[in-house]
Amino acid sequence: MKPPHATWLVTGAAGMLGQDLLVRLRTEPNTAVVGLGSAALDITDAEAVAAAVAEYQPVVVVNCAAWTAVDDAEEHEAEAARLNGDGPRHLAEACAKHGAKLLHVSTDYVFGGDAEQPYAEDAATAPRSAYGRTKLAGEQAVLQTLPADGHVVRTAWLYGAGRGNFVRTMIKLEGVKDTLDVVDDQRGQPTWTADLADRLVRLGVGALDGTAPPGVYHGTSAGETTWFGFTREIFRLLGADPERVRPTTSEAFKRPAPRPAYSVLGHDRWQQAGIEPIRDWREALAEAFPALVAAERG
Repeated sequence: MKPPHATWLVTGAAGMLGQDLLVRLRTEPNTAVVGLGSAALDITDAEAVAAAVAEYQPVVVVNCAAWTAVDDAEEHEAEAARLNGDGPRHLAEACAKHGAKLLHVSTDYVFGGDAEQPYAEDAATAPRSAYGRTKLAGEQAVLQTLPADGHVVRTAWLYGAGRGNFVRTMIKLEGVKDTLDVVDDQRGQPTWTADLADRLVRLGVGALDGTAPPGVYHGTSAGETTWFGFTREIFRLLGADPERVRPTTSEAFKRPAPRPAYSVLGHDRWQQAGIEPIRDWREALAEAFPALVAAERG
């Protein structure tokens, strides 16, 4: 006799990470998956959230829904706060009522970006943008409401085949630009959504069996680079001359929201959960690349 299926609920399921998470969850034994995009569930609506969790009775909720338009958040912070701050609180309250675990995806923007070594999971937060402030509010809501059942997973520099992103943009531009000027004074960790999706599933399983403590985890690839270095690797994988990519500074690309100059994250918490951190970013990019090229070039 097969054991009963346990349901996982994914919010923001139509996004780049949400799509890969659904794919990964469908390979998990004895697991039923419900994916709700923003059109199906607006997490800023507390009553809708409560109704969805009551209806599906998930054992784990993974929140991939977020306001991710970093620059727009500077002028629309209140709206961003409803999605990034209030939404996770509504989910946490519903999970608390029904005894579900909550995995909430957050960001490197909660840090000040002025460190010189990887940020530990318990490093002091100091967001410098509206986006970072609203995402930090969401983290705090989850951890305060679900001290025993809330997991925050910070990530950064995400790319995947499911939606437009930096890698797909560079693939497109390689075909139409002789040279590209790319910022070389921001350091981070390019992270494939499929790799992050896998760690989220493992973390949720660990949360259910008691081996993954609640709290903050950092879901980014190992290693680090700049956007310039990242683009050169993309060109190399395309068989294009990396010398066509030229370094420039953030000053040359003024944006409404400040970007972290250094947002490399440390991964020590995974060891406590018995889970391997994500692999090196170059190895992941090489594996992801054929699907990225196919998605961009059709």
